[in-house]
Amino acid sequence: MRIEGDYVADGYALVREIIPREVAGAFMAQLRQDLPPGPLKAPEGEPMDILRRPALDIAGASYRPFEFFLWALTPVMEQVTGRRLVPTYDYFRIYREGDVCRVHRDRPACEHSLSLTLDYSDGVAWPLEVGRETAAVVEQQVTDDFGDEPMSSLAMEIGDAVAYQGVTHRHGRTVPNPNSWSAHLFLHWVDREGPHAAHAFDGAGAPPRVTFSFV
Repeated sequence: MRIEGDYVADGYALVREIIPREVAGAFMAQLRQDLPPGPLKAPEGEPMDILRRPALDIAGASYRPFEFFLWALTPVMEQVTGRRLVPTYDYFRIYREGDVCRVHRDRPACEHSLSLTLDYSDGVAWPLEVGRETAAVVEQQVTDDFGDEPMSSLAMEIGDAVAYQGVTHRHGRTVPNPNSWSAHLFLHWVDREGPHAAHAFDGAGAPPRVTFSFV
């Protein structure tokens, strides 16, 4: 793993090889096996305001293997951020060719976020763009570009990730996806001692302590 950039100073950093390409490939193979055979049905309905058309989204709670990434990468994110973190939630998305993600900020549960690239159909890196300005007042405005705000374009290979402060830094993908499809996992945490600590485990609180009995 190699960290490029200063997360604490800038609010974002590129993390190279946060997982091995082979692990990403094995996970994608398992996911494809667990999905219905044949071509996937294109998502229907109204898209989210950050998307121009619906994307295939799978919540972590709907496919538990996603949660294992969230839990297992917590110590890594603590190393990147220099903070003690608690997981909130995660989700998986497949973008199609030509898709963009409009520029936005996230809700409080995304205080510290990780965008992990799992696969590209055509092997073409598709950058995540992060604004360089920290918001003094957080607004949930969605725009097509960054306007006059300077931003960094962070190109990820398979197994790379971008760590970013999703609440205070605008981010998106304004360049259309050059691949037939690309697969990404989005993971989120809060500072356990910070202003958004109540969003730990997405507001559900810490899981209850378990016990075991034997007969």
